[in-house]
Amino acid sequence: MIINAILRYPTNQTDLNLTIYIYKPYFNGKNAYISTSNYATSICSYSFPPPPQPLVSPFWRRNQDDVTPELNDDTVRSMAVAAVFSDFGGKISSLDFHRTSDLLVTASEDDSVRLYDIANGKLLKTTYHKKHGAESICFTHHSNSVICSSRYNLDSRESLRYLSMYDNRCLRYFKGHEKRVVSLCMSPINDSFMSGSLDHTVRIWDLRVNACQGILRLRGRPTVAYDQQGLVFAVSMEGGAIKLFDSRSYDKGPFDTFLVGGDTAEVCDIKFSNDGKSMLLATKSNNIYVLDAYGGEKRCGFSLDPSPNTAIEATFTPDGQYLVSGSGDGTLHAWSIRTRNKVACWDNYIGVASCLKWAPRRVMFAAASSVLTFWIPNPAKPTTEPGNTHAEAGKPEQTT
Repeated sequence: MIINAILRYPTNQTDLNLTIYIYKPYFNGKNAYISTSNYATSICSYSFPPPPQPLVSPFWRRNQDDVTPELNDDTVRSMAVAAVFSDFGGKISSLDFHRTSDLLVTASEDDSVRLYDIANGKLLKTTYHKKHGAESICFTHHSNSVICSSRYNLDSRESLRYLSMYDNRCLRYFKGHEKRVVSLCMSPINDSFMSGSLDHTVRIWDLRVNACQGILRLRGRPTVAYDQQGLVFAVSMEGGAIKLFDSRSYDKGPFDTFLVGGDTAEVCDIKFSNDGKSMLLATKSNNIYVLDAYGGEKRCGFSLDPSPNTAIEATFTPDGQYLVSGSGDGTLHAWSIRTRNKVACWDNYIGVASCLKWAPRRVMFAAASSVLTFWIPNPAKPTTEPGNTHAEAGKPEQTT
């Protein structure tokens, strides 16, 4: 007697069916045979509910068909939550979009690294890293590999790992930092990347070699960023100072240093606009500045509600015309850099957004606390008033 269990999804995927069959062999005088058609008897059958699906708005697909349409005030104002992923076991500490593929990766306090398809609003893969944890994360040029900093076991000096998301392997350890890595950035033009650590060093690495290629020693908590052409990188240091380096000759020291209008608060986020003309700074005092990337002059600045336990993140839109940021009161804000006017203020219902980035190829941004949300334009949302709007205007519905 042979017992076999068959698992199958019906085409509508409403239930998972488990059916157990008993196959009775028969003997023809010489050989024994098993027929799945005539001699199989079903002895029991069970139905299970399908796995939980993320909350995805019905207007998700309609708005994701077109890549990088033009932005204007009405489009930015119409942004609304289209997908919600709430199955994290802790705060999301970092997220990153791939530069050329429709992918997003997150690192969380629950030791997970998760890969998402942003074109369809779905989770593709989850891996757990219990030995080292996961804190800062960024994509390499390959869509299936990431660089991830460790949260635990830092005494082993395995503070950075080069991970393959395809087969969940660690391709290389990068040893050197003695404390947590708090800033991570991949060069847009080659296999170099930078890391800033609480050990007061910035290290330059090459993906192909586990030894550090260069080191900068400085005061304070460093934040690092490459410009979009990969020719210049910026490093923040104690007292709010920003130093600019030529990435091809950083050993000669910074070619420019500037302060932000007397604000000596620690800089926790640096980003360059895609055209390389502007630089965004977010400070621990929840002030956001947009600077001229060439001379350091302040173009505009915005103050937000304090968030004592969470450093906020801000982001440029791909065209460099708008700025989006979280705030200490749990709202999200958008400004026009050209006019310096606030375009929108949204309630996001997930608390203070510790991570916020705009997708490089789509009219979409991701905001995260212990919940991950995807935002896209909602054509049904009113866009006449630039004041406080509600994310629930595009409230997602449970998919089946």
